[in-house]
Amino acid sequence: MKDLDIAPLVQADGGLTNPGYMPGFGNDFETEALPGALPQGMNSPQKCNYGLYGEQLSGTAFTDVRPERTWCYRIRPSVKHSHRYERIDLPHFRSAPDIHPDVTSLGQYRWDPIPHTDEPLTWLTGMRTMTTAGDVNTQVGMASHVYLVTQSMQDAYFFSADSEMLVLPQEGRLRFATELGIIDLEPKEIAIIPRGLVYRVELLDGPARGFVCENYGQKFELPGRGPIGANCMANPRDFKAPVAAFEDREVPSTVTVKWCGQFHQTKIGQSPLDVVAWHGNYAPYKYDLRNYCPVGAILFDHPDPSIFTVLTAPSGQPGTANIDFVLFRERWMVMEDTFRPPWYHKNIMSELMGNIYGEYDAKPQGFVPGGISLHNMMLPHGPDREAFEKASNANLGPDKLHNTMSFMFETRFPQQLTQFAGKEAPLQDDYINCWADIEKKFDGTPGKK
Repeated sequence: MKDLDIAPLVQADGGLTNPGYMPGFGNDFETEALPGALPQGMNSPQKCNYGLYGEQLSGTAFTDVRPERTWCYRIRPSVKHSHRYERIDLPHFRSAPDIHPDVTSLGQYRWDPIPHTDEPLTWLTGMRTMTTAGDVNTQVGMASHVYLVTQSMQDAYFFSADSEMLVLPQEGRLRFATELGIIDLEPKEIAIIPRGLVYRVELLDGPARGFVCENYGQKFELPGRGPIGANCMANPRDFKAPVAAFEDREVPSTVTVKWCGQFHQTKIGQSPLDVVAWHGNYAPYKYDLRNYCPVGAILFDHPDPSIFTVLTAPSGQPGTANIDFVLFRERWMVMEDTFRPPWYHKNIMSELMGNIYGEYDAKPQGFVPGGISLHNMMLPHGPDREAFEKASNANLGPDKLHNTMSFMFETRFPQQLTQFAGKEAPLQDDYINCWADIEKKFDGTPGKK
């Protein structure tokens, strides 16, 4: 048996020993936890080695131009990990559309970190949805969540039929024990968990808190680099998919499914993480954000935030994303005669930001690690007075932004506040006042600056 719970050394009839990772974004991988478990030269032999069952997991339509699929060779087919389903309630885990007449989403909002509690919370019970956008039933849009985890899932498993999930830890470490292998995740890293993949989340150290972008639409991909060329930004080789690892445990278990925004649970008699070998390009992966190489202006002007895109989920409209995942990390600022922080602006995209650690240059006060801000479509925002005055009068030598890492989930859809975000989460009611003391400087005098 190759047990997902045991690391780093497990002997499995002379098979693989050390769980690990394979590099490359969107690669076609092959991996086996037992020698000879992976068929060669064909996908579906009449009889698989070790008495395994062949099964295909498809993440795109069969006729897609770039089909994404993985062939799994498992102890039981997935139909044995599914039984009669019963509806369950996870009241804080919401899906679009989720519009409340007594919650106003029009505005500029900022929240303090969602506080930890003494309540025992798993990956599912600790999910707190902040915003939703689009429609989960038509598979467009997204939701943003904060997770609070204080305990591991015990013989309990989950998959989302609605979405893929981009996970960003802010505190604590998690283990994602998936059908296709193990991903250990810590702050300053991200993981992508594909739609339909079964997994269990374990707490490695905690309590854990972080952010989730739930993508209902087309899968995340690397952005087109255009004139930037082959280097910088997020390099494909730095994305890591797990090697095969499996469980063969006969123990009463539950599988929870998110389907069209509803949650259903089924009871089974074994672990569903029983894939002994697999090959394909539809897999979970992790990425270390410290490997992201930002590109920026080196003479004058501040570039659009899109230059910092790590991953993008396209929409049906060319050039306009369903979601962009954008990273603002340590970097040099060298522009001449330039207002260097993000300028005042409004645009058609809705911007939800989160702070992983440190200080964000456009909002030095109030936007703390674990905090969130939301600036919805066509609502103006930008630096507060302190940031504006500091940047307007700074000595513009080369300056490195230290101790900073924040991100943005940007979508073409308006983001609607959930009941939790509007009524329960620690909203900074005075956030809008950060622009109240901006002065009028215009007096008609030519040449005045």
